[in-house]
Amino acid sequence: MERRYSTFTVEELRAEIAILKEKVQKAEQLGNVSEYEILQRKMQMAAAYLVNPKDFHKGKRYELAGDPGQTFEITYINGVFAWGHRINLLGQKFEKEEAVPLSILGEIQ
Repeated sequence: MERRYSTFTVEELRAEIAILKEKVQKAEQLGNVSEYEILQRKMQMAAAYLVNPKDFHKGKRYELAGDPGQTFEITYINGVFAWGHRINLLGQKFEKEEAVPLSILGEIQ
């Protein structure tokens, strides 16, 4: 039975991320796109538990890793997820509210 990332220690999370990173590289080399995407998401989820939610703020915009040209404005934070709206290059806010792992949010330069 697999454990939840929320029960892992910091060292276990780092080890899990390293294992997943190797699997991601192997899937990419083999051209297995679906496995690559799944492993990427797992890696993002594990990394989210290494991030301090207090470093993120409601109403602030952040870059989305792997999604150039779009930013994300946080409405609220629940656990290791930020809920909010994507904003495109033209400054248009998407209507649909969504949740993203905190690990994919970065400071706007």
